[in-house]
Amino acid sequence: MASKADQFKNAFREEGREVLVDLESALLELNSNRGDLELVGRIFRALHTIKGSGAMFGFEDLATFTHNLETAFDEVRNGRLAISPELIDLTLSALDQIRAMLEEGAGGAAPADPDACAQILVKVRRLTGKPDHAAVKGETRPVKAGSETGSVPAAGQAREWRIRFAPGPEFMLNGANPLLLVRELRQMGGLSVRASMAAVPPLGELDPERCYVCWEMVLVTSAGRDAIRDVFIFVEDSCELAIEPGAAAEIAEARPASEADLTARTLAEERSQAGGRRTYDKPDNASSLRVPAAKLDQFVDLVGELVTVQARLSVLAARHDDPEVAAVSEEIERLTSSLRENSMNIRMMPIRATFEKFRRLVHDLARDLGKSVELTIEGADTELDKTVIDQLSDPLMHLIRNSMDHGIEPPEVRAVRGKPATAVIHLAARHSGASVLIAVSDDGGGIDADAVRSRAIERGLTAEGAQLSEQEIFAFIFQPGFSTAKQVSDVSGRGVGMDVVRQRVDSLRGSIDVASKPGLGTTVTLRLPLTLAIIDGLLVSIGDASFVLPLANTQECIELTRADVEAANGKHLANVRGELIPYIRLREYFNIRTPRPEIEQIMIVETEAGRYGFVVDVVLGDCQTVIKNLGRFYRHVQVVSGATILGNGTVALILDPERLAQDAVRAIAHSARGRPPASIAAAAKRDLREGNAAQQRAM
Repeated sequence: MASKADQFKNAFREEGREVLVDLESALLELNSNRGDLELVGRIFRALHTIKGSGAMFGFEDLATFTHNLETAFDEVRNGRLAISPELIDLTLSALDQIRAMLEEGAGGAAPADPDACAQILVKVRRLTGKPDHAAVKGETRPVKAGSETGSVPAAGQAREWRIRFAPGPEFMLNGANPLLLVRELRQMGGLSVRASMAAVPPLGELDPERCYVCWEMVLVTSAGRDAIRDVFIFVEDSCELAIEPGAAAEIAEARPASEADLTARTLAEERSQAGGRRTYDKPDNASSLRVPAAKLDQFVDLVGELVTVQARLSVLAARHDDPEVAAVSEEIERLTSSLRENSMNIRMMPIRATFEKFRRLVHDLARDLGKSVELTIEGADTELDKTVIDQLSDPLMHLIRNSMDHGIEPPEVRAVRGKPATAVIHLAARHSGASVLIAVSDDGGGIDADAVRSRAIERGLTAEGAQLSEQEIFAFIFQPGFSTAKQVSDVSGRGVGMDVVRQRVDSLRGSIDVASKPGLGTTVTLRLPLTLAIIDGLLVSIGDASFVLPLANTQECIELTRADVEAANGKHLANVRGELIPYIRLREYFNIRTPRPEIEQIMIVETEAGRYGFVVDVVLGDCQTVIKNLGRFYRHVQVVSGATILGNGTVALILDPERLAQDAVRAIAHSARGRPPASIAAAAKRDLREGNAAQQRAM
């Protein structure tokens, strides 16, 4: 079991990761808007948070390293240092090292490079003109009680401050280290320290998790009261702190505020913003909690099992005509439904952090490729399941790299075509029913459909005379090893990235749509489910088989009689209030050989390809569906997104209306070109049969 110190370090790592994402985003925005002082302040606050929290929780090297960057942006805030591409690039490189320092000891992370850190600090000192040899060497000296350490800053008028610092009862429980705070004070000037042991109780009454020592200190520094108090910004709520001017401070009190005072005052005013991200307050004051993702996943899994058991209880209650059992069953169903909804809401997160981290990728690739590219973001507050977000980074990264290398033209080509010198990559997200649409767009040259087709013929993926739609041609770019690039670069061209996109989206039960116009650009849209755990569904039956259709996609249910079929002259079309809607007979699709009832039901479902109907025998009602993965043996059965266990213990397949509609459209398109349509039912049956055979061989 992890110690409390490790727990607090892990909490700081979580906090630090969020701060670094925000910091990186602010730096890249500042690179485009160098006069934005609000961004400068945001960067300064983030660096100060990392430094202060790092020092408090034992990340001393990280705090010392970050201190130098904080100094540089303090110079920017005070107008003594201009924002330059060199400063931005240095700080971005420094963030990579800070990230490595943050992850040291977490397992599997590469350590920070001491030589790279030293070179960064040398360049930062050259920009600011403020050498700090101790910081470069990473020297740290212990603070001894009653001794004077450090040196008085040369800049500004030094003054004396008397500080009394007494940690409260819960100070150590929050993971704080008082000696690290004293050490940070030493960096501000000359410091003498005296530790008081008067409050230490007899050994039998001593609480090992409590700090009984308090410190009386005298600090000689050019900084003001607020700058000193800021050292204790993360622990002030759990300690007694008094900062009073010493004998030499009267003149200083009458002086105009120094630059350090102004900095500290600004920090004090912005403290609510910086403190809003803190997780180290006392437990009774905490407004939010951090929970490991593994525990959250386990919680959702247990809720899923509860949903399944509740469904069985409902079946049993209906079978035993007992009012008391029925009342208990209904109450448990209500509570389970609320618990399910709350557990899923807990896992919902905005996609902002995932989008923001690609600013750095675009910045670095643009520099390497010699292109000017701007990343724009829309719908960053769109929420979806954390498990989906966690698997989005790789597909989006490959799509952006592909756009940067292949889609966006070199500056001279854009100039000839009359396009702006700065290209645009646009990331957008929005909800669509039970799905989220995530689009990656660029204003580049578009996809050369003829080149893709020629390459597909060359690789034997299609016949030379085959009549292919634009979507079918674009689908080739997602084939393993497929690429139209004449040269392989460090960025792309090996035909691997887009294959990864397809595999990952398929694993998420999603779909991909590609739209491209020559000379105008390309948009790749990923349609992904909101959640991978539990959905609301409609339970239907065909013969003895049960299926589930996602409720969010289903619009209405209408009857289909034999007279309706005859009126349509055998065509699979239903007249719904004057609108002709094509339908798919699931009985034929899955080759279920049972007699058709006199009256069937058509479930009208909204899909990307339009409205479609799915014909079933009976609609049994809505149900909360716990999605179970079918396993790798059935990974090729695209029209089934999973399975669920019903209240009677049987298994029902969860259908994917999007894939069903796509298969139907593809079959119709093939038939219209004079090619014999493949039997979808036979294909589905073959896939299921092969999956069963493979599973039997593996057992």
